[in-house]
Order: sequence, then structure tokens, then C-alpha cells
Amino acid sequence: MKMTVKKGDNVVVIAGKEKGKTGKVLEVFPKDNRVLVDGVNIVTKHKKARTQQEQSAIIKKTAPIDASNVMVVCSVCGKATRVAHKEIDGKKVRVCKKCSASLDKEYVKQTKKEAKKNVSADKKDTKETAKKTTKAAVKEEKVVEEKVAEKKTATKATTTKKTTSKPAGETKKATTAKTQKSNTKKTSVEG
Repeated sequence: MKMTVKKGDNVVVIAGKEKGKTGKVLEVFPKDNRVLVDGVNIVTKHKKARTQQEQSAIIKKTAPIDASNVMVVCSVCGKATRVAHKEIDGKKVRVCKKCSASLDKEYVKQTKKEAKKNVSADKKDTKETAKKTTKAAVKEEKVVEEKVAEKKTATKATTTKKTTSKPAGETKKATTAKTQKSNTKKTSVEG
């Protein structure tokens, strides 16, 4: 099985008791599919003195972990990424899946500029879409406010038309005339 992790890569542990730790790959064991990462999977070994000149000791050292438990960290975008392969100048090169930057030291300069352009373009796109969505939301709010204002003015206009159809003075005169007529009828019937 061909390994995508190489000696000198910065990796992050994605599984196991050491999950989340980062370190540099010190050694690769492709037959066993294991890697030795600096500061990860530290074990203690007891060394017994074999002669009187030697001393017994408890030694802490790093032990290899499975290569499937680590992911390569891209030097350009700074994220843990899967590894893709791309052909540059007739050679097969390891490339970051997220930003297309080269993970191999020899080809970093060639692909670094392209990767930075891709990353900056992605950031610009997200900013522009955010601006567009906020502008659209502001426009929608303005339209809604205008419609509400139009409805309020329309209801005010209809209520003023209803009250203006009969002037206030005429209604009072008509009611007083009716009461006077009824009073005169009552007096004429009684008398």
C-alpha cells in the first residue's frame, strides 16, 4: 500500500487517544502502514542495568501510530486535508485537496501562488455573496415598510371619506329637529 504521508510532513491526529494533537512526522514505516509523530503516543520503557556500570532507568519515547489516524496539514491554508496527486513538470506531486497547494517541498513555490489565488478568490466570493444577501434583505425590508405605509394611508383615507359624507353639524341639527317634533306631538296629544 502506498502511503500519502511522508517524513517531514506536519500532521494532525484524527482518531485515538491522542486525537487533536499535531506534530512532525519523524519516521515512516510503509510495510506496517505506521508513522512516528513527534510528541504523539509517548510510551514508557523500563531499562534494566545489565552491568554495574549501567544504570536502570525509565525512558519515555514516542511509539508509531497507524497512518490512517493522521491527516496532513496544508502549509498554505493551514487545514487538515486529504491528499490528491497532480502532475507538475512530468512528475507526480502530492497536492492539497482544499486549496490545490503542493505538499512536496520541491514544488511548493510553483503551486503556492496558484493556491493563494484560489484561497483569496474563495474569500472574495463569500464576502460578495454576504454583501449581496444583506443588500437584498435591506431592499426587501424597505419594500415591506413602503407597503405597510401605503396600507395605513389607504385606511386613513377611507375612514375620512366615511366621516366627511355627513357633516357633523347636519347630524346634530337633524337629531334636534326629530326630538322637537316628537315633543310637539306629545303635547298635542295630551292637550
